Amino acid sequence: MVVRTSSSPSAPLTAPAPAEALAALREAAPLTQCITNAVVTGFTANALLALGAAPAMCDIPGEAGLFAGIAGGVLVNLGTPTAEQREAAREAVRAGTPWVLDPVAVGALPVRTALAHELLDARPAIIRGNASEILALAGSGAGGRGVDATDSTDDALEAARALALRTGGTVAVSGETDLIVDAERTASVPGGSILLTRVTGGGCALGAAMAAFVAVVPPFDAAVAASAVWAVASERAAAHSRGPGSFAVAFLDELAAVRPADLDGRVRLS
Repeated sequence: MVVRTSSSPSAPLTAPAPAEALAALREAAPLTQCITNAVVTGFTANALLALGAAPAMCDIPGEAGLFAGIAGGVLVNLGTPTAEQREAAREAVRAGTPWVLDPVAVGALPVRTALAHELLDARPAIIRGNASEILALAGSGAGGRGVDATDSTDDALEAARALALRTGGTVAVSGETDLIVDAERTASVPGGSILLTRVTGGGCALGAAMAAFVAVVPPFDAAVAASAVWAVASERAAAHSRGPGSFAVAFLDELAAVRPADLDGRVRLS
């Protein structure tokens, strides 16, 4: 895996440090609030525990905002946005805690699309989605096939940049090569296993990991670090898996086993 960072000639080039970010996360074990979809709740919690964070699935109105005030990072995932979850998300993003928006299937379905556009005004620290979701959120596409992307990450680069400028945050586009952009920088993180797309929650849990990392490092570094850890852990898990079932178990094991030094050896900047 290689991480490449570039910027305009006048912009400062700040190298993300995934190894330092992972060490900081393991030291802090940040409390990470997840307002996430019913399909992936258990897998997401287990992934955060394996990574070294402390998950909390606090997603009901009357508690979500209060809990966001004590969490280190918040995930708002729009996979199954019930009326109760929609109100909980509105409460949570008002707390002032750095938060991640995962606009699942935005563009293709109207309720979540309207909510995603509304939540943009609350300035997410990170937006994480597949290429079709990022294009739709930026107003450049109609969304993919449900939760599946029908566009490439390169197709979504300019849309991601436009969203980063609009929100002042970081946008992470997941795909064969992950792209992470903010107002000044672009990083790419190739690698990872295709088996992540054959189990429920691989991408949704990545958004939660970004919410954990953003409690200890700036948003751009958080998105790069989470993407790098996902790539390393999934490659290792795939190497000794027989299929999606054994991969899901092995992936959790490898998330716990990844050391900061493993990321150092895989990063190259230009």
